[in-house]
Amino acid sequence: MNEMPYKTYLSENELPRAWYNVRADMSEKPAPMLNPKTLKPVTTEELEKVFCRECVKQELDDTTRYIEIPGKVRDFYRMYRPSPLIRAYFLERALGTPAKIFYKFEGNNTSGSHKLNSAIAQAYYAKEEGLEGVTTETGAGQWGTALSMASAFFGLKCSVFMVKCSYEQKPFRREVMRTYGADVTPSPSMETEVGRRINAEHPGTTGSLGCAISEAVEAAVSRPGTKYLLGSVLNQVCLHQSIIGLETSAALKKLGVEPDVIIGCAGGGSNLAGLIAPFMGERLRGGNACRFVAVEPSSCPSLTRGRYAYDYCDTGKVCPLQKMYTLGSGFMPSASHAGGLRYHGMSSTLSALLDQGYIEAMSVSQTEIFEAATLFARTEGTLPAPESAHAIKAAISEALRCKREGRSENIVFGLTGTGYFDMFAYGRYNDGKMEDYIPTDEEIAKGLAGLPNM
Repeated sequence: MNEMPYKTYLSENELPRAWYNVRADMSEKPAPMLNPKTLKPVTTEELEKVFCRECVKQELDDTTRYIEIPGKVRDFYRMYRPSPLIRAYFLERALGTPAKIFYKFEGNNTSGSHKLNSAIAQAYYAKEEGLEGVTTETGAGQWGTALSMASAFFGLKCSVFMVKCSYEQKPFRREVMRTYGADVTPSPSMETEVGRRINAEHPGTTGSLGCAISEAVEAAVSRPGTKYLLGSVLNQVCLHQSIIGLETSAALKKLGVEPDVIIGCAGGGSNLAGLIAPFMGERLRGGNACRFVAVEPSSCPSLTRGRYAYDYCDTGKVCPLQKMYTLGSGFMPSASHAGGLRYHGMSSTLSALLDQGYIEAMSVSQTEIFEAATLFARTEGTLPAPESAHAIKAAISEALRCKREGRSENIVFGLTGTGYFDMFAYGRYNDGKMEDYIPTDEEIAKGLAGLPNM
């Protein structure tokens, strides 16, 4: 008989009523965003030219510990939240490990990922502000899909600039966005000034999240009644995603389980920041000694090979500067299948926590993560997104370490979404045609050479 259930659900009454802002408990706060022209901290007025007013307020707030979730957002959450915490019994047995493995599953909504947690919040604030439309970027397509859904729910026009390689690799994800009423454009495009410039400077480029961000921002500021919404990196997004960690913490307490290590994939950082938020808060307040592990692709290794410095958040250099682990805004990652992790920088909050020694970081190759994803699919029955498979790979490695050491640790990871729109990538892996690309030191140096002189 199993010692605990396969799935642990919270009731609707246990759905969190407030997001948790981890910055409130950081004694050393993340460095402020800077205006790229004046090199002074950006003001509320400057940010409100691009972002919704309430989102700007949340972005700059590093003192309020809990921020109430609006009633309409909480009602929408009830469609798919609370999400389950699942004990990976079959994976444990396949590995022969004494460790206990748990994963928080965020793929049980039509967008197929955790991205909806912030999309619905940001769309709500846009509607409350009286806006007509929103623009955004998307890498693998999860964020674009989520924002398309949220925009349709609140009657907003939605324009999505989708990284070109993902636009071509994942046509069905694109069609889901269009079904929800969004306009989807491959980026870099010829529709914006910055897109035309990037195409001229990098002929034949497959794009990057930095490119798509630049185009989406330009489109937003040039259209009346339109603002830009971002799906990762920013403090406001990490705040909204804290609902993942709050639910995880409550579910683990129901089981009487204290986590020893918490693992998440990391591209811009939103899902990892959300998953670890309440546990990190305990650590910052002198509580648990849990380990936190960020897992990134070796093809875009900002945390493990980047530099902690101020950099542009976008390739077109139209956005504010953030102090973060970065490969340089001009770094063009290879066309990997984990499109949601192809960003040159990392959340300023996560970057600060890594710099202060609270987080560990590791990188893994593309073939490694698909090997892990295949094992997970065959044992646990869910086909994971390539992004999520980075966390799965690390969880397997930790479980095998426990096996070697004879330790029964509690391993928790975030399963951020499903991989049913990633069958082209799975096909490449199954056919033995998948290749790993790891940037050279020279390529990393070239990207870092473009950091602003400060």
